[in-house]
Amino acid sequence: MSLKNKTRKELEAKIEEIERLIHKKGVGSDYLSRAERIQRDLNLALILGGTAAILGAAAWSIYKMRGE
Repeated sequence: MSLKNKTRKELEAKIEEIERLIHKKGVGSDYLSRAERIQRDLNLALILGGTAAILGAAAWSIYKMRGE
């Protein structure tokens, strides 16, 4: 491996390390982590709610088809 490629890889690794540090402790990182958590919870709620609605509609249609 040439010196140029080795230096480039080392610099890229350092830059990624600095970016992770900024992401973890930088300006607005608390707000970003809260927003990510809220988005995750909202996605889970939508998935579970949609599944419950589909299962409820299926159960209701089966109940109505049997005529009970």
